Amino acid sequence: MEGREQGSRDAEASGVFPQLRLDELLEGLQQQVTQVRAARDRVHTLLDAVLAIGSDLELEVVLQRIVESAVALVDAAYGALGVLGEEGTIKQFLTVGIDEETIARIGPYPRGEGILGLLIREPQPLRLADLSQHPASVGFPPGHPQMTGFLGTPIRVRDRVFGNLYLTNKKGGAQFDADDEAVLRTLAAAAGVAIDNARLYDDARRRQRWLAASNELTRSLLSGEEPAAVLESFTRTVREMAGADLVTLAVPVGDSGELVVEAAAGTRADDVRGLVLPAASLAAKVFASGEPIMSEAVSSDPRAEGGSASVVDLGAAFFVPLGTREHVRGVLQVANVPGGPLFPDAVIDMVIGYGNQAALALEVAEHRRDTEHMLVLTDRDRIARDLHDLVIQRLFAGALTLQSTLGRVADRPQVSERIQRVVDDLDDTIKVIRSTIYGLREHDQDGRGAGLRGRLVTATDRAAQALGCTPALRMTGLLDTDVPAEHAEHLLAVLGEALSNTARHAHATTVDVSVSVTAAELHLRVADNGRGIDPTVVRRSGLDNLSRRAEELGGTFRLAANEPIGTVVEWTVPLPRPDAR
Repeated sequence: MEGREQGSRDAEASGVFPQLRLDELLEGLQQQVTQVRAARDRVHTLLDAVLAIGSDLELEVVLQRIVESAVALVDAAYGALGVLGEEGTIKQFLTVGIDEETIARIGPYPRGEGILGLLIREPQPLRLADLSQHPASVGFPPGHPQMTGFLGTPIRVRDRVFGNLYLTNKKGGAQFDADDEAVLRTLAAAAGVAIDNARLYDDARRRQRWLAASNELTRSLLSGEEPAAVLESFTRTVREMAGADLVTLAVPVGDSGELVVEAAAGTRADDVRGLVLPAASLAAKVFASGEPIMSEAVSSDPRAEGGSASVVDLGAAFFVPLGTREHVRGVLQVANVPGGPLFPDAVIDMVIGYGNQAALALEVAEHRRDTEHMLVLTDRDRIARDLHDLVIQRLFAGALTLQSTLGRVADRPQVSERIQRVVDDLDDTIKVIRSTIYGLREHDQDGRGAGLRGRLVTATDRAAQALGCTPALRMTGLLDTDVPAEHAEHLLAVLGEALSNTARHAHATTVDVSVSVTAAELHLRVADNGRGIDPTVVRRSGLDNLSRRAEELGGTFRLAANEPIGTVVEWTVPLPRPDAR
């Protein structure tokens, strides 16, 4: 009996154990098959990701696809790509997994501190189970999603770190493993190639646009277009090529080191066109040094005082001189509104190169003005010489002849009186012609001095001490050439009187002066934020003078309240037609 039972147990064991071992082998094989399939699927996903990021040549699109592909490959909840700037800080930050409302609640993008900064300083793959426990962690700003697991790797373009990929919170609560790290490193290598191709494409397209714009600028100059129109077109082109919000071109006015915005394109361009930039502004500093200046937030830059950034709130910007360091002809400002991206080095280099074309435009315009001025001076010399040598001599000879006949008609008083009147008229005519000759030559001498623009700058600067603040001055139109001398003198007198009244009565902290000229009229506007018009003051002799000067030239004068506080003085006079000047 015992032998039969033992045999039965042996038989059962011999049948069960092989079955168990077979199940174990099959289960292990199944796991290996599953792992092979998962690896195959991941490889296919990786290949699809590489194809996706390499299928477009627009850099912004490529960068966004890199982040999206990285999140999908390692099954992360959040992903980001930080593009590095020249000083090792993050200048561009693209995210996946965070909506716009959360982004707005978090505030500005990171600049490269904490764990992100560690990856910048040590560009090697980094994998953490809980990033908040790392010594380099600095925590999250209010409103930021909670993040634990972390996986990061640098992206290199031609052996230079372009940026870093940051991934957090693997879905399902799992941790990032070595396979995730290997896949991400492979994606980063492919991303470097795609970014390089996209940058080369951007450079080639930018150069093509730059050459086309340069050809158009040269064509405009050779076709004889007005320099002012050419410069306006130039600023519009720079804005389009740089993708900027505002572009201004400032040129020197007078010898005080101040500049005036001659052309502007973009956001609130009309508010800064004609604005006088003080010597302490960044544009004036670039004009004096001949060196470019970059700023991440120009409106809050402590180096800047005044300028267009004090009128329009601006963020990232750069200023480049037009011309050689020894002979700067103007300064170009390219800026974005706050929150806008920083400008890549390629864009800055492109603008500097294209700016040389603007310097050529200014030089051609200057030579053209000099040539036209020389022609005018030559004409005046010829007219003065002809008047002196021909007209005056003939009139003088005629007067002498008439005087010699007076003795012959002494017995005829009426004829003698008539001849004497003609002689006196000829003498007066000679005096008028001589004063005209003197005026022509004196005008030539005055023309070598400061024009109306320079005199306006001097007048506002002179008033700054009495006002307690420097007036903001805007000048638009051809003030130096289209405003007759008489109108210019009245304008300067009215401006001086208006600023003097403001200094004595308004107690203002800001004063805005705007002078503009069109083909038909000359307009002056002085606005302040002072105490406003005092109704109890009856004696207003200064204002009466402004009104009489306007009436004398057939114009108008208006005094009104400024909004929300202060006073506005407006003085407008018509200009004579060009053929009547």
